[in-house]
Amino acid sequence: MKSFVENSESTDFSIYNIPFGVAVFNQEYIACATRIGNQIIDLATLYDEGYFENIEGLDDNIFEAYTLNPFIELGKPVTTKVRERIQELLTEGSTLSKDEIAIESCFFDSEDVQMMLPLHIPNYTDFYSSIDHATNVGSLFRDPENALFPNWKHLPVGYHGRASSIVVSGIDIHRPKGQMKPADQDKPIFGPSKQLDFELEMAFITNKDTEMGESISTKDAEDAIFGMVIFNDWSARDIQSWEYVPLGPFLGKNFGSSISPWIVTLEALDIFRIESPKQDPEVLEYLQFEGNKKFDIQLEVYIQPENGAENLISESNYKYMYWNMAQQLAHHTINGCNIEVGDMYASGTISGKDPKSFGSMLELTWRGANPLKLSDGTERKFIEDNDTVIMRAYNEKDGKRVGFGEVKAKILPST
Repeated sequence: MKSFVENSESTDFSIYNIPFGVAVFNQEYIACATRIGNQIIDLATLYDEGYFENIEGLDDNIFEAYTLNPFIELGKPVTTKVRERIQELLTEGSTLSKDEIAIESCFFDSEDVQMMLPLHIPNYTDFYSSIDHATNVGSLFRDPENALFPNWKHLPVGYHGRASSIVVSGIDIHRPKGQMKPADQDKPIFGPSKQLDFELEMAFITNKDTEMGESISTKDAEDAIFGMVIFNDWSARDIQSWEYVPLGPFLGKNFGSSISPWIVTLEALDIFRIESPKQDPEVLEYLQFEGNKKFDIQLEVYIQPENGAENLISESNYKYMYWNMAQQLAHHTINGCNIEVGDMYASGTISGKDPKSFGSMLELTWRGANPLKLSDGTERKFIEDNDTVIMRAYNEKDGKRVGFGEVKAKILPST
């Protein structure tokens, strides 16, 4: 396919993508949107121009909503048709390509548009599904010979996080305060975290409500998943390490998480599916699956000091996940836990075997023992005040590039 909208071959937002988000247009009104190249398209106005007629199930202009939840809730029979219609409209020679009035009213340069949090997120779950990350953390804090807990290869470990503090890219995060217990002291102290970290993750979003007692199988899981975003799960390691026994993360995690503004659909990611390696030991029947449930998505992390250049510090890949999305959702609901439209499920930190692919400062610096040197000559054990962390995700296959853009946030001093 070739679009009538001029865009670079290196854009994340090619005609093969068609992501969905929510934007502020003309600094005055909010509407659901999509993007191609550097052009952001107002879907509410495009609907009013009659370009979504004859799509069964799309009876009202739900693109006028301030979140994507009403659209996502229509389910894949409708959302997939909408995405395909947008692709057709953006193709060279389409009716839209010749409609100068519609183009004038619906297309905006990305620099002139403010992106919003695309969803109302009722619930947020964070998994722990990268085997290399789990092994690294187990080696750092426990016995390297027994880095993984006995349950780790039998189920996707997870915990319920804080949905209210998930923010969109561009929102700054204040350094959290809390209790910490330095190794050389007998009692805990209180103050700003000294070991603030990022966690390189991806997250998927569900498109349906289920009843309590209902479960979703691995076979049906992807029908309940609308798409994915990049997810930065900020972590205060010193607060976390003191509080997490016996009930797990709390203040060390709930102060903030950052997501990219564009939700990329599973349909756009289909070309990046790859075969899953055999899981050993064999998992229980409800976690078994058929087909290629893994995705080859390249991931990058940068640190940008204040008034400085971007420093590439990690190159990882979503394919390093041990547990896939279908298994995560099947496990999450096997006990009858109900899900809701807009729920977000983060992967857990994504790390590979190569130290350059580690997805957190905890691993990259080995808990501060091996600081990273930046291009301005400074060093980092963890994230410092006024540092900006940038994550990007994309891939290209057979000349087709699909990406997520970026999630970017600056760390401000503690209040």
